[in-house]
Amino acid sequence: MASKIETTPEMVQNVYKKTAERLAVVRNRLNRPLTLAEKILFGHLDDPQNQELVRGESFLLLRPDRVAMQDATAQMALLQFMLAGKDEAAVPSTVHCDHLIQAYKGAGADMTVANATNKEVYDFLATASSRYNIGFWKPGAGIIHQVILENYAFPGGLMIGTDSHTPNAGGLGMCAVGVGGSDASDVMVGLPWEVKNPKLIGVHLKGKLGGWASAKDVILKLCGMLTVKGGTDKVVEYFGEGTSSISCTGKATITNMGAELGATCSVFPYDERMGAYLKSTGRDQLASIADGHKDILSADADVVANPGKYFDEVYEIDLSALEPHLVGPHTPDLARPISALKKEVAEKGYTVKISSALIGSCTNSSYEDIGRAAFVAKQAMEVGVKMTSPFLVSPGSTQIQNTIERDGQMATFNEVGATVLANACGPCIGQWKRDDIKSGEKNTIVTSFNRNFRARNDANPETLAFIASPEIVMALGLAGRLDFNPATDELEGPKGKIKLQAPVAPELPAKGFIADTEGYQKPAGATAQVAVNPSSDRLQLLSPFTKWDGKDFVDQLVLAKAKGKCTTDHISPGGKWLNYRGHLDNISNNMLLGADNAFTGEIGKGKNQLTGETAEFAQVARAYQKAGKGWVIIGDENYGEGSSREHAAMCPRHLGASAVITKSFARIHETNLKKQGVLALTFVNPKDYDKVQEADRVSLVDLKDLAPGKNVKMNIRHADGSAETIELKHTYNAEQLKWFRAGSALNLIRGL
Repeated sequence: MASKIETTPEMVQNVYKKTAERLAVVRNRLNRPLTLAEKILFGHLDDPQNQELVRGESFLLLRPDRVAMQDATAQMALLQFMLAGKDEAAVPSTVHCDHLIQAYKGAGADMTVANATNKEVYDFLATASSRYNIGFWKPGAGIIHQVILENYAFPGGLMIGTDSHTPNAGGLGMCAVGVGGSDASDVMVGLPWEVKNPKLIGVHLKGKLGGWASAKDVILKLCGMLTVKGGTDKVVEYFGEGTSSISCTGKATITNMGAELGATCSVFPYDERMGAYLKSTGRDQLASIADGHKDILSADADVVANPGKYFDEVYEIDLSALEPHLVGPHTPDLARPISALKKEVAEKGYTVKISSALIGSCTNSSYEDIGRAAFVAKQAMEVGVKMTSPFLVSPGSTQIQNTIERDGQMATFNEVGATVLANACGPCIGQWKRDDIKSGEKNTIVTSFNRNFRARNDANPETLAFIASPEIVMALGLAGRLDFNPATDELEGPKGKIKLQAPVAPELPAKGFIADTEGYQKPAGATAQVAVNPSSDRLQLLSPFTKWDGKDFVDQLVLAKAKGKCTTDHISPGGKWLNYRGHLDNISNNMLLGADNAFTGEIGKGKNQLTGETAEFAQVARAYQKAGKGWVIIGDENYGEGSSREHAAMCPRHLGASAVITKSFARIHETNLKKQGVLALTFVNPKDYDKVQEADRVSLVDLKDLAPGKNVKMNIRHADGSAETIELKHTYNAEQLKWFRAGSALNLIRGL
């Protein structure tokens, strides 16, 4: 086999050598100081001498060091890779089984069900990984981002991953970017990866965290400041003396939730806390190598001294003055300090009683996170307080689970009334079977997760989900009330009252971590046979999409006009549909099930303009496809935010979409649409969104002249016979237009 999967010292040395060489070329061209993000991105340029480097405009061709895939998206990524006809992955790559395990009874019972229910998918992923020299982490071994941080991430590296929270590795000084499966497939084939040269947001952290404030509160506050689209096509780079006061895993929490800003990625400069984490996880040599290359692992001195000259936007957060924050419900940018929550709960009529408290997830399942939550629980038990509603704990990995079982935190959780779930995503992504709440029942949950879109966690649109740090979730869960503030209020139990003290816990275990020795499967190589049952309803080998015929899209029907927030969860929901992520035709039946129909207010349904009947959008699309009618989707602002799932682009393509036309796109979804051959267009005048009516026929004309920077005309013919023409814009470059003309990026690869 050609390449090793591990992040070896030799690999890291080679990355730093190439980075230094490429940066020498770039410095000679730009003749100015560089930020850390620029050093990492430009240090991975495919052609540093000739690459155009205009921020916010140029598309960079980069050579990532690693690819990571989770099981729900890996299915389609590997199916696309197999279609390309290559013998093995060209770069070190791993698959992690964390998305298909439903939380219900607890780790043991849930794993038994998951292994039985998902056997054919796991067998496919295991055999395909083995065949193509890809590392495979078994179900229950851990959440992708925690396992990556523990084993593969390294300062100064560049990684792409088929999950939107891949930026978690930025806590270890890595530029790690969430992508669709087709991007991952391209890199595994051996092609460079393309991304728009991001604008740069500098966040100056001063002071030091104290009291109840945690790393989670840094990003929750920033979400409130920047909103869910404030980071689109931008990298968030943290700097200042405050960065070194935050643990490596705390930094990872912050960079993880940069995804909620829409950011390409987020990154911290290398420091002693990162070095300590590398050593604690058995990577002493990598720490030593990084110590010797600090010049390429942090921003240049003048960038730190004069950030306004080098960043497009600069913000400052005083860690010493930071309060604990909560965000929600229904969006991660509705933020407030906990001191303001009690009044807001009363004014807005939020359900006060907490129906469930949940901690863990890829965002907050570090040793430090678990320790701080356990510290709070121990205090509560002194006065006899335990959880009176479900308390669910999702350890991030077997390594974390083993270590907290040894060190006692798990025993504390069990004593306070926890149900320990599998080392998997579970409720964070909607893999949660609830018996305590009826569908449609209003209730409030508090979590230490990263997303809280309506119905995301439990499929109940009436659940109000608030996100906070694990210690705040623990405190509120013990109090049983959303309006409880542990910094000011007392907790009352059978043995009296207690004013909880701010949590203190070590960031790393004194006795070291207990490594996972059983969760990883090494690949066998070309001798392995890939398992795909032709009659499966969960897996389906792909066929190439049809090539564009060179004609304009004339008299297209408007399948859907989505109103307001339309995330990839709305376009291609998870939950039970995760079972079909490897079967394009079956998963397509969920298309737009969560979308709010701007014409009728119905969720997930629209009018068939050929029959006059109302049906789910997917069924209407199938009817149009059968009748030979093309169709388009109209979207609102930041269309496609959230998860990286490319099914939200592949399903429309599979069912006959010609274009998706919006006020604006989220970065990953726009790229995914382009990759699959669907025209991704935006209104030049966002108010033109209002002109599109339910029974319209729209035509996209002069497509043969489609070129970078050139607008597209859309002719609208209304049902009353009137007509108008509006302007649409796009962000395609010359290479991306080849994807469209070929029918998809994969078609272009196959034709090389």
